[in-house]
Amino acid sequence: MARKILLNEVPDDRQAAAVLGEIRAIYFKATAQTIERDFDRAIDLLKTIPMPEDRQRATVYMEGLAEMRKEWKRRRR
Repeated sequence: MARKILLNEVPDDRQAAAVLGEIRAIYFKATAQTIERDFDRAIDLLKTIPMPEDRQRATVYMEGLAEMRKEWKRRRR
């Protein structure tokens, strides 16, 4: 039987605040040319936050990045 891995079991040495700060910085520095890379990096960072409560605090930035990605992708077409 496969072992179920819960997200809050993901180990990480960095503090959640530092990761949230990096996601925030990505949000403010994102451009149409870098949004795909920035979004992927933010997702990777989000996965390293061990506690669900801390991940919830990143929601506003993640939703913003997703909206920018969607909007800029639409403009390219």
